[in-house]
Amino acid sequence: MASDFLSIQIGWTEVLLAVLVWYLVLKHWENSGKLDEWNASRIFFGMVLMVRTGKGKDTLEKVSKPRKFWRAYGELSLWVCWGAMFIVAAGIILAIVSAIIYGNQAEARPVSELVAIPGLSPIIPLGWGVVAFVVCLVIHECGHGIQARAHGMRVRNFGLLMAGPLPLGAFAEPEYNEIVNSPRRERQRMFAAGPATNIFAAFILIVLLGQVAGQFSAADPGVHSSQIIVDSGADKAGLEAWDVITSINGTEISTSDDFAELMEELSAGQIVPMEVVRYGNGTTETLMVNLSDKYDYYVDLGYDKEVLDSMNIKQGDAFLGVQNLAGGTAGVDRLAGWAHPDFETSGLGYIISVPINTLQILITPFEYQGVAIHPAQEEMLDSGEGWLASTIGLSGLLFLINLLFWLIWVNILLGFTNLFPMIPFDGGHLFKDIVHGVMTGIRNLGKKTGLYKLHPLWVEHFTRKASSLSSLMLLVALVFLIGAPYL
Repeated sequence: MASDFLSIQIGWTEVLLAVLVWYLVLKHWENSGKLDEWNASRIFFGMVLMVRTGKGKDTLEKVSKPRKFWRAYGELSLWVCWGAMFIVAAGIILAIVSAIIYGNQAEARPVSELVAIPGLSPIIPLGWGVVAFVVCLVIHECGHGIQARAHGMRVRNFGLLMAGPLPLGAFAEPEYNEIVNSPRRERQRMFAAGPATNIFAAFILIVLLGQVAGQFSAADPGVHSSQIIVDSGADKAGLEAWDVITSINGTEISTSDDFAELMEELSAGQIVPMEVVRYGNGTTETLMVNLSDKYDYYVDLGYDKEVLDSMNIKQGDAFLGVQNLAGGTAGVDRLAGWAHPDFETSGLGYIISVPINTLQILITPFEYQGVAIHPAQEEMLDSGEGWLASTIGLSGLLFLINLLFWLIWVNILLGFTNLFPMIPFDGGHLFKDIVHGVMTGIRNLGKKTGLYKLHPLWVEHFTRKASSLSSLMLLVALVFLIGAPYL
């Protein structure tokens, strides 16, 4: 496919060699004065290049001109971040409680998956990862920079943290003293704008992805299954995962609904012909399938009669023996979710579908090992009749889907991980200001009522201690959750 050149993975040997070469190159540039010329410096044991530039400040000044708009945007960002921080904190607490009560149920993942470095991690391809991280880091830091200027804080430099060609981070450098001395609410808006902008960008990109997904059609009308039940009629007939079923008993099947309607007309014990398009070679074959009893299958699994009656499963119902049945465009439909043009539900359905779709996007690289669509489902796609499909074709559509997917994935990742309530994440700074605000309120209440007196330095001391303690507790919790599957 056209996007394969961006799906490169690298090994540890190549990484170690690249690190050594990068270190020697940086050392040479430092000794020759190149880093001084570029307004750059080496940090983190001399292995990371911090590149600063004053360029972009004029653009930033123009963009941030509608001050009232951006301050309102900062206030919205703050509320979004508070909600997201609550979700993050609740998720961590529930995970810890579940691990303590029920024991660790998570499967130990390869250690390489814990390293979020494009190309080195098997779930983040080098090409797509670099492109997505560069764009999303710029989005993040622009959010901080625009908000800083909207509140009158000066921005000295922009820049990237580089490890060879790989971006490790981006930064906007407001004047530190101006951040510290600014009103608490303005400072919180500035910290919230970065992760919130990533979250907003992800939402907009999901909408765009949905529109692109609507431009695909199925190369072969039919349905396929990712799981074939062992010893079922389908298994004994030779059906394999990802084979496309185009007809059964002479009736064409285009969708999952067609399959369900046809199976209702058939009975257990019938032997019927089934036409399939084989995954991998595209040949068409006819398989003879002996349909088994759906009722007996579920009884063997332990279902009782009352449950089966509620599921409207009766003795003699035909059962093929396939699971996770889906149509030819299921690969992109799954990514688009609620944003797909053909998706229809109620208002409540959309509210439920948005977080579910977001979670599906996040786990996709783990399920498919670094690709947005399973290779088998990608082969089932063709360009549809829409204007975009006619303009750029199948290769162009696949390129757009992959680009949008990785931009969404990295934006969500940056947005939510930056809201962990620990320093140096933005969430840590927000949490620190929240604690400071609460303690200041308690101090003012005591001063107003005369019931107690608290020194201003006590507020500062308590805030620092609470911030440090929360960061330490969260670090321990994350280490526990990540490390528990390996114990």
